[in-house]
Amino acid sequence: MSYSTTQLLTLEEFLKLPETKPASEYVNGKIIPKPMPKGRHSRLQGKLGAVVNEVAENQKIAYAFPELRCSFGERSIVPDVAVFQWGRIPFTVDNEVPDNFELPPDWTIEILSPEQKPNKVIGNILYCLKYGSRLGWFLDPDDLSILVFLPEQQPVLFQGEDFLPVLPEIELALTVNQVFGWLKMGG
Repeated sequence: MSYSTTQLLTLEEFLKLPETKPASEYVNGKIIPKPMPKGRHSRLQGKLGAVVNEVAENQKIAYAFPELRCSFGERSIVPDVAVFQWGRIPFTVDNEVPDNFELPPDWTIEILSPEQKPNKVIGNILYCLKYGSRLGWFLDPDDLSILVFLPEQQPVLFQGEDFLPVLPEIELALTVNQVFGWLKMGG
């Protein structure tokens, strides 16, 4: 049985469907395909995950997962980077990473792709915060800015040499310019 993007279905029905490449998300009863990551998006996603994991994984503080499906409430979303505090990772009885994460990340990071609608992406960040996420980043590579979301606060726009807030247990000092500087690899 195939579902169109306009046909409503339950979260349980959606989760039984085969995974797609790129991933699809389930929002408000509908399947919404994510765009295939392009060069800038892919570079920022990979580097952000690597930098977080470099300072947080060995000490078992947190782990940044790229493109991890997180299903909670009435949505199943796939943040570009989902950072979980170590103690919140639902390890299996064999201490392995599980396939299914049925909880929001502590820190959700989304990178705007040219084909995406900003409010849809921001809507997923706000949804995560509503369900317990502690931090959200929304990166816009076109205007080199990062909109930061914290629970029950107005979003704050960070640019240039502004230091970005991270989870307090992660020792990481990054400016907006450093993050977007990762795009310069040639030369």
